[in-house]
Amino acid sequence: MKVGLIGFGKTGKAVAATVLRNKELILEWVVRRSKLLDHRSIPEFLGEPSDEPGLIYSSSLTTISELLDEHPVDIIIDFSSETGLDYYGNEAAKRKVKIISAVSHYSEETIQRLKKYAEKTAVLWSPNITLGVNYLMIAARYLKKIAPNTDMVILEEHFKDKSGVSGTAKIIANNLDIEHQEIKSVRAGGIIGKHEIICGFPFQTVRLIHESITREAFGNGAIFVAQNLIGKEKGFYTFEDLLMPYFAEQKNS
Repeated sequence: MKVGLIGFGKTGKAVAATVLRNKELILEWVVRRSKLLDHRSIPEFLGEPSDEPGLIYSSSLTTISELLDEHPVDIIIDFSSETGLDYYGNEAAKRKVKIISAVSHYSEETIQRLKKYAEKTAVLWSPNITLGVNYLMIAARYLKKIAPNTDMVILEEHFKDKSGVSGTAKIIANNLDIEHQEIKSVRAGGIIGKHEIICGFPFQTVRLIHESITREAFGNGAIFVAQNLIGKEKGFYTFEDLLMPYFAEQKNS
């Protein structure tokens, strides 16, 4: 399965390294805005032992049409920003290249654009693409269904310079119908990301916790999505759509 990656910041680099280590995926190319590193070898730059020939390209020097003509891919994984979609969205949809977006914040207008692309190809958007966070949300929703009057509070912890309330925490709150004022934030040191749902019962407490130890967690999530999205028909998917079949009870053979 050939993959193209949009975005090469701290998380993008960690994702690229994780994809390079995976035997089922081939990282054909990475696109970043800066002209620095243009046409550098991805494995060489990251110091990853790999014979994959993927290169780094600048979006200001190479168009997505040129890139897909010379180095076609099955899936594009986006870890850039809301404007990244302007570079590749239309062309990917036209060529029926599957799209995985892990951009944490999109305007409603951009979400509608994604859904428009989904009329031509398979599109998945997950603001937090770690497997653990998405499992946590499903587990918490089941718990709330079992005990609807349980008190639920969300605690999120991130690195010192992160501004605003975590987007993932807001999504968790929306999924559980929890008011945003019930989100408590901690900013300290270099915490990559920790989310905790505290479920208060009269005589017991349940804590559901997810912590990203390194940014490679996002790479593992992207790989899981790619492996499960590749066989899907066109349409707009969420991480939950891919996870729920695993919750189905398996009959004994």
